[in-house]
Amino acid sequence: MARLGSTLGILVGLLVLGMSAHCGDVAPLINRIKAVGKEGKGNTDAAKAWRELVKQGPDTIFDILAALKDTQPTASNWLRSAVDAIAEKTRETGKPLPAAKLEAFVRDTKNHGGARRLAFEWLVKADASAADRLMPGMLNDPGAELRREAIARVLKDAEKLTGPDNKAAAVAVYKKALGCARDVDQVNLIAKQLKELGNEIDLTAHYGFITRWMIAGPFDNTNEKGFHISYPPDKSVDLAAVYAGKSDKEVRWQEHVTGEPMGLVNLNKIIGKLKASIGYAYTVVTSEKEQPVELRCGSNNAVRMYLNGKEIYGREEYNHGMEMDQHAGKGTLKAGRNEILIKVCQNEEKETWAEPWSFQLRICDELGAAVPVVVVEVKSKS
Repeated sequence: MARLGSTLGILVGLLVLGMSAHCGDVAPLINRIKAVGKEGKGNTDAAKAWRELVKQGPDTIFDILAALKDTQPTASNWLRSAVDAIAEKTRETGKPLPAAKLEAFVRDTKNHGGARRLAFEWLVKADASAADRLMPGMLNDPGAELRREAIARVLKDAEKLTGPDNKAAAVAVYKKALGCARDVDQVNLIAKQLKELGNEIDLTAHYGFITRWMIAGPFDNTNEKGFHISYPPDKSVDLAAVYAGKSDKEVRWQEHVTGEPMGLVNLNKIIGKLKASIGYAYTVVTSEKEQPVELRCGSNNAVRMYLNGKEIYGREEYNHGMEMDQHAGKGTLKAGRNEILIKVCQNEEKETWAEPWSFQLRICDELGAAVPVVVVEVKSKS
């Protein structure tokens, strides 16, 4: 009995040691992959670590998925491919994937959105019924990847509701989808379908674009130097001020309310069709509570964005095309009054394609839903 007890003790010790070795082996391998840098730096060591990692069993998948939370894109690609390789290898050997653990990982919204999406893809391969079971509850999922697929399923249901007898039902389904959709292509598609059903959607308001601004300019941007110069508005906004602008022109703040779709503000029309110039746009909004937000801007030009006097975004690049949400700065709205300033810099390119000098700006949460604010009407005191 003593020998049996001793043998069992040794076996248990070896088992614990093996489990510890597994856990100890996996973390360093993942860290070596996460250490990969730009332009291929560390790729050789990452490749060695990757080969060792994919030799591990399917339970290792969850260590890798958890590591995706704070991983830069290049390393993320390595880790994602490791998950795929391990899962494929498991299936090829005829062993089942841990479907229950995958589903638990997907359901836990505290996990990284991209990792949950990857887990969901393998869950569906392991359990074909999972999509129908989970997707209806994901219309408001904090993970953009899973929310998008849930919305897509609702849109397919809406497409089936054809004919005048189903019009009211179709409108209801599309409006339900609109309230949850965050991706621009899906929102625009829903708005198009609702318009065809006789329900016009104000996309400018839906997206949360700011339409009321105070504008000041032009300031000098010869040789693109102005992006780095702190003109008076960069430091503080005084609506009664008279500035020395480009070519010593007097510059005052002027009110502008845009009627353009999606909140477009055309500085060529407001300040003048100028080159090597800078324009400022200022607005004040109130928020019912303190909350994290993103200021998302579209512009062809170099821009800086400020929230309550603090710069939250800057990009010095010109004539790169304009897309909604292409510039995004993260900040926090205070409960009550908040000041927003954007600096829009035009360079000296004279080609037709370089003429646009404009911007649009909206306030939203991290998923792109408009944050409710009230724009305060402010006017020049001069």
